[in-house]
Amino acid sequence: MAAHNGGQTWKVGEVSRLTGLTVRTLHHYEHVGVLVPSARTESGHRLYNCTDVQRLYQVVALRDLGLDLGTVATVLAGELDITVVLGEHLDHVERRLTALMSLRSRLAALLAATRSAGTPGPIELLALTEEVIRMEETTKRYFSPEQLAALETRREQVGEQLVTEVQAEWPRLIAEVRTELDAGTPAASPRVQALAKRWMELLEAFHGGDPGLRDSLYRMQAENSEEIRQQYGGPTPELIAYVQEAVEAS
Repeated sequence: MAAHNGGQTWKVGEVSRLTGLTVRTLHHYEHVGVLVPSARTESGHRLYNCTDVQRLYQVVALRDLGLDLGTVATVLAGELDITVVLGEHLDHVERRLTALMSLRSRLAALLAATRSAGTPGPIELLALTEEVIRMEETTKRYFSPEQLAALETRREQVGEQLVTEVQAEWPRLIAEVRTELDAGTPAASPRVQALAKRWMELLEAFHGGDPGLRDSLYRMQAENSEEIRQQYGGPTPELIAYVQEAVEAS
C-alpha cells in the first residue's frame, strides 16, 4: 500500500491479498474493461486507488447477484439502472425467502408437535406435503415416471453417502469453473479441461449414460436456468457454455 499523487493506492498483489481475488481475475477484469487501474508506477505496475476499490466492490457485488461481466459493464457504464437490477433481485430473493420460511415454520412446528405428542396429524402432514410437492413439480414436468423410478433405483444402488458427496461437490466445482471464466482462462487450457471432465462425470453420475435422462436433464436446465441458479445455486448459461466449449476442445 502506498501514497500516489496525494491518495492511497494498492498494487495488484496487495488487492489480491486483501480481497481473496486472484491476480489473474483482476487482470481479466481490466482486459474486459470492468475495472481498469487508474495509475501505474514508473516501472509499469498497476496501481488501484480508492475509486478503483469502490468500483471493484461494485463488480464483485454485481457478480454475486449472478450477472455476467458483460451485464456488469453495462450497469457500471450507466446504461442499465442499478436500482432496477437490485429491485428485481430483491423481489426474487424475498419470494424465495417467503417460501423457505414458510416451509421452515411448518417443519419446526411439526417437529415440536411430534416430540411432544407423537405422530403428527393428517392436516399438518398434508400442508407439509403441499410445500414439498410444489418444489418437485418442475422435476416431474421433465422426467417420466419410468425415468424417476430409474433415478430412484440408481440412488439406492450408489448409496446415500455418495449422493451426498456429489451434491456437496457441485457448488465447489461451479465456483472453480466460474473463477477460471472470470480470469479469462482459455477453455482449452489443461486446468479448465480437468474441471470440464469432472463436470461431465458428475452429470453422468446422474443420468448414467441414458440418452433420455440426459436430454431431459439438459432441457430442464435450459428452460429453468435462472430459477435453478437462484434457488439451488446452479450454473449460469454462461458457465455451461464455457464447459461445453472445453469439452469440445478436448
